[in-house]
Amino acid sequence: MLELDDIQGLVVRGYGALPHASYLLAAIEDRGRARAWLATLAGRLDDARERPGALAVNVAFTRTGLAALGVPAPTLERFPLPFVVGMTDPHRSRLLGDVEESAPEHWDWGGPQSAPVDVLLLVYASDARELGRATEELRGAAGIRVVGELDTAELQPREHFGFRDGISQPRIEGLGEGPAANTIKAGEFVLGYRNEYGLLPDAPPGALGRNGSFLVLRQLSQDVHGFWDFCERASARADGTVDEAARLRLAAKLVGRWPGGAPLALAPDADAPELADANDFGYFHGDRHGLGCPVGAHVRRAHPRDSLDPDPGSQRSIDVGKRHRLLRRGRQYGRFLAPEVLLTAGVDEAWLQEPRGLHFVCLGTNLSRQFEFVQHTWIANPRFAGLHDDPDPLLGPAGSTFTVPARPVRDRYTGLPRFVSVHGGAYFLLPGIRAVRELAAAG
Repeated sequence: MLELDDIQGLVVRGYGALPHASYLLAAIEDRGRARAWLATLAGRLDDARERPGALAVNVAFTRTGLAALGVPAPTLERFPLPFVVGMTDPHRSRLLGDVEESAPEHWDWGGPQSAPVDVLLLVYASDARELGRATEELRGAAGIRVVGELDTAELQPREHFGFRDGISQPRIEGLGEGPAANTIKAGEFVLGYRNEYGLLPDAPPGALGRNGSFLVLRQLSQDVHGFWDFCERASARADGTVDEAARLRLAAKLVGRWPGGAPLALAPDADAPELADANDFGYFHGDRHGLGCPVGAHVRRAHPRDSLDPDPGSQRSIDVGKRHRLLRRGRQYGRFLAPEVLLTAGVDEAWLQEPRGLHFVCLGTNLSRQFEFVQHTWIANPRFAGLHDDPDPLLGPAGSTFTVPARPVRDRYTGLPRFVSVHGGAYFLLPGIRAVRELAAAG
């Protein structure tokens, strides 16, 4: 049984009823005062038992944050290597594709040229006023100094490119009912429980290795205007005029779902509102060759379902995929720019250039096998699933290729711009609440 009273609420919910959020990045300046503040904060943390009404606060720490609170070096060395060396380690930057304009030296936070980040405070509220009150109080906490604040947009069902989001989330075994193919052992997301291998996740001993999770935070800037401009130019008629249906179809092929949410594997020809939340399907038997949903489409390569070796279309294939699932908990930032607005004349240029994107947040107990594997082996890999030079069309580098299988001849789009770039990131431990209390009492 999951110890829900000791698990921070973010592990089991995305706070959909709390549409306002802010992420505070802080450095620890005074160990004693920070511990005293943390002891008070532990009693305010949202746990996994019941949905909060108006406010929820979660807290996470980098390796440097744990060290600043006094966690001994031998204990820190027991943590998994990605957490110990951090996201900006040169090897991990290459593995994650954080190069060129997305390289850590260009980041707004979390990079080698920016202020150290020890603590992450994730604050969710029912309205802007409640959020402002809570963040103001936390900014004045003793012993820490806020070095950055990541604001978010009010929660909505569509992400900035205009597509319904948050559909394909795994279920933690023991929490609710759902399709077996989408139900994952608790140990894939919560430390101290059996994972899909039947083993306990690698973690330090004691409270720090129980009821917590590793948290990935990355600030991803989205070039919304560039995305739809590319789709418009690449799908234009021979005379150069806009073909709106073709434009929308190409955008859906890049993503793998229609803007309304229907998966191309089930609705290859047009959006289907009745399939907006469809998640119980596979690719191998109905769309093996990608004639509906291209093999290289973003959602297909981020979650290949039943199309993985060694036995595509079987339970074995599904079981392989279960070992790489992620709990996504991100929030958007910046004003929403609807695709239909881009088609109108006289759009304010300043609005087009405003910063907007996603504060990507995901949780898992194995950074290497979950987040880093998905990012490197499925997302960034130009040879994913038999392709030759096709990285993820949304998250790939500038100049990449996207292949759309078709009969009698496939379509190939070359020279894709970079639509998403990284502006910050770090690895954190989201500890159990008892572990937070122990960190406060250490000495």
